[in-house]
Amino acid sequence: MKTGIEYTAIAPHGGELVDRRAPKEEREERQRRASELNRVVLGPRALSDLEMISTGVFSPLKGFMVRDDYEKVVETMHLASGLVWSLPITLSASEDEASSVNEGDEVALADGDGRIVATMVVEDKYGYDKEREAREVYRTADEAHPGVAALYRQGDTLLGGEITLLEEEPNHRPFPGYYYEPRELRATFADKGWKRVVGFQTRNPVHRAHEYIQKSALETVDGLLLNPLVGETKSDDISAAVRMKSYETILDRYYPRDRTVLAVFPAAMRYAGPREAVFHAMCRKNYGCTHFIIGRDHAGVGSYYGTYDAQAIFDEFDADELGITPLMFEHAFFCLNCEGMATTKTCPHGKEGHVFLSGTKVREMLARGEYPPPEFSRPEVVKVLIDGLRDEEKTVQQPRVYEEK
Repeated sequence: MKTGIEYTAIAPHGGELVDRRAPKEEREERQRRASELNRVVLGPRALSDLEMISTGVFSPLKGFMVRDDYEKVVETMHLASGLVWSLPITLSASEDEASSVNEGDEVALADGDGRIVATMVVEDKYGYDKEREAREVYRTADEAHPGVAALYRQGDTLLGGEITLLEEEPNHRPFPGYYYEPRELRATFADKGWKRVVGFQTRNPVHRAHEYIQKSALETVDGLLLNPLVGETKSDDISAAVRMKSYETILDRYYPRDRTVLAVFPAAMRYAGPREAVFHAMCRKNYGCTHFIIGRDHAGVGSYYGTYDAQAIFDEFDADELGITPLMFEHAFFCLNCEGMATTKTCPHGKEGHVFLSGTKVREMLARGEYPPPEFSRPEVVKVLIDGLRDEEKTVQQPRVYEEK
């Protein structure tokens, strides 16, 4: 019987899916031993990274980066082994944590509530230049950039080494019905007979432009993986809960059910633009995608990146070292003159006939309960978004009631 890895047309990045989970029969004893170790507390992003490493989404990484890998990634977008990897995956320690740890030590990794979720053998303990990382990875040292701000909040010391996961779920897993580890998703693709799979990354609701490029890509492959990011995002991004309802609605009504899979991507958002586009492609390769859509301003924020910088960065790599095919799409829009969806490659008309709204404008309209034009977004999807945002606003504004004991 063929496994998902054997059946799909693409190997994991580095050739093998990493699995860093301790055998179930050993976890109780390992937990007991870990309770006696020095602890390093992981924030939400590090917890997400820990989960992604341990389940193979970040293959070939087996732990948080040691200095050689960190330096190579920051400088060249490659690991020390030569494999493509574009973002640092690091574990920072506070001053107190760092002072109690030496290279060669085994430490316990705990969540914010003190629950030990993993252990790590500290192979490397090193300082780093945050501003240098910011300029190389995010192309800016501006603290207004959310990724740079998160970097500057980190501790001044990084700990690197292989991890061993002790908890089945180190991080809260939202939307369990849509949660797949790479092996599970590859097996799903195999069961469907898909050998050519295109992945689509999003942290926003799917509007008509997204739908157009997804379906254009779907014309050339066997299946589409709609893989929304549900980890940590900016406070003004639409919540994952509301977005998931919108994805369910549009897939149910406008997509072929036998050629689409909705699965969550439990990573934190870095907003690293071009570098994050490469990172997203490598992760989808591990999920079993053979192709990956790169559209307008992928993983961008504000005006820090050019409109198509996230496409141009792929020219810096050979096709064989990427191992996944990027599909580049121009910005899509509804043309009133063409009476359909188009891009500048296919539409001869001027901008005055193009229906386009910025993400900020759309969020403002939704907050007021206004419907964007149907040429921009499906009305059924807009209703889900308006209702969801209204319900969330009521929840936030609801006064807390305390019962007398």
